[in-house]
Amino acid sequence: MSSIFKAYDVRGVYPEELNEAIAEKVAAAMARHFGRGAKLIIGRDARLSSPSLYKAVRKGLQVKGEGLKIIDAGLMTTPTLYFLVNTLKAAGGIMVTASHNPKQYNGLKVVRKQARSVSGVEVEKIMTNS
Repeated sequence: MSSIFKAYDVRGVYPEELNEAIAEKVAAAMARHFGRGAKLIIGRDARLSSPSLYKAVRKGLQVKGEGLKIIDAGLMTTPTLYFLVNTLKAAGGIMVTASHNPKQYNGLKVVRKQARSVSGVEVEKIMTNS
């Protein structure tokens, strides 16, 4: 699984390397990391696997007791997610996208305040420590 944790995001071939179960685990770890009451924005791109992964992220963010304020922004571009995180003064966001990669890939871009990237390597460490 560690091969999906890249320098800038979490990314892999869907569903062999990245799937709903992994997306849910990543999101749950990020929910615990951001903490109680944090406002998070979630969005997705138009890849065929994105709606299903988006639902898994949403489910993972609903960790019992975390009380996150989740804004489902739906279909959008990654820059739009960054804009919303800044404009709405959110603690962070998760975008379901594999960006410029071929269609068999999908991924998760995680950002914190001011839309600063959380690397895939850092996401893996957060998952290990949560």
